[in-house]
Amino acid sequence: MYSVRHFPGMKLLVVTDIHGNDSVTGWINSEVRCRKADLVLVLGDITDFGPEEKAMDILGSIESRVYALPGNCDPRSLPNMISGIAVDMHGKTAEIGGYHVAGLGGSNPTIFDTPFELEEDEIYRILKPISEMGMILMVHAPSYGINDTIPSGVHVGSKSILRIVNEFRPILVLSGHIHEDFGIRYEDGTTFVNPGPARDGMYAIVEIDGSAVSAELFSIKES
Repeated sequence: MYSVRHFPGMKLLVVTDIHGNDSVTGWINSEVRCRKADLVLVLGDITDFGPEEKAMDILGSIESRVYALPGNCDPRSLPNMISGIAVDMHGKTAEIGGYHVAGLGGSNPTIFDTPFELEEDEIYRILKPISEMGMILMVHAPSYGINDTIPSGVHVGSKSILRIVNEFRPILVLSGHIHEDFGIRYEDGTTFVNPGPARDGMYAIVEIDGSAVSAELFSIKES
């Protein structure tokens, strides 16, 4: 069903943290056409604590090939539910445009005891076997210390994801989860992107050509 296309250059529209706001699909579809994006990547928190049908409706309304992860606010059953509508990337890999992509949804533990949280050792145990040098890493939770600062100034990212980054040196790490710390960072050859919450009209366009990665953040309020 999901055949691999090889792009001379690949353009991704990246969204995260929809939190059940189904109005986002209208502008996502418009921006896919306007930006001529090849794919849409959804990094989790599609719903706000369910139900699964809400995620299915949102993903099914996106007029593009979609690769998706659950977030910590999504039900744990979500990966199985969406597999017929989008490419489920939780704990899985895909070849996208000739690039190895590894995915992991949910988050490291939070103080809120949300539905889809994983212990740090479980995060590492899932990610390590599916990781490759120079991959694209698609996760909901950020690496510890990068795009993971909450308003109090505390870093809340995953140390296991950071460990994977240090071991496999991805060319690109895509994450969400921390609404306030959206942005683009470049560290030791890796581009880190948190597009900001889609529920607020935020998204990223990422272009990849060979080992070259460029990223830009957009808001529909400014488009």
